[in-house]
Amino acid sequence: MSRTSGGRLVEEASIGREGFVGFPLIMGGKTAINNTVVQVSGYASWLAISDLDEAMGLYECIRKIMLSYAQSLIIQLMQSIACVSLHSAEQRISRLLLHAHDRVTGTQFHVTQETLADALGLRRATVSEICNELARRRIISYSRGSLTIVDRQGLELCACDCYRHIHAASFLARTDADNQF
Repeated sequence: MSRTSGGRLVEEASIGREGFVGFPLIMGGKTAINNTVVQVSGYASWLAISDLDEAMGLYECIRKIMLSYAQSLIIQLMQSIACVSLHSAEQRISRLLLHAHDRVTGTQFHVTQETLADALGLRRATVSEICNELARRRIISYSRGSLTIVDRQGLELCACDCYRHIHAASFLARTDADNQF
């Protein structure tokens, strides 16, 4: 997340079980350049950068996996810039919900409207209106932060092409990782 001078937060990138935070550190940086915020509960592992550096030096496949993920993250960042500039709030919310759904087990997860608003730089009222409309069309079910994807195909139709581009880049990174072992 990035904090503006006015104190608002906005999502820089979305990272789940397919990725890692600390990208600048594997590129030679010495400190983190952003804040990491958990928006959807799940599990995570922690690894000291010195241990990762050692593993990347010893095992070429780990370095390749890290670089493959870095490439998919760069694609996500570039596509997200285009998305914010060109697409409607409904398309952007649908894209974010699809990415969240890709990263959880099952169809239900916890995410508040405030979290969605912060992630996308939207007003909470806008998010509420769109979530209510998606629920009315039986694409999602939403109550007190508990969101269920009822009609994934319908949600994909609501999302912009950015979802498919980012998903494809992430899939290629995972495929590259699978082929390394």
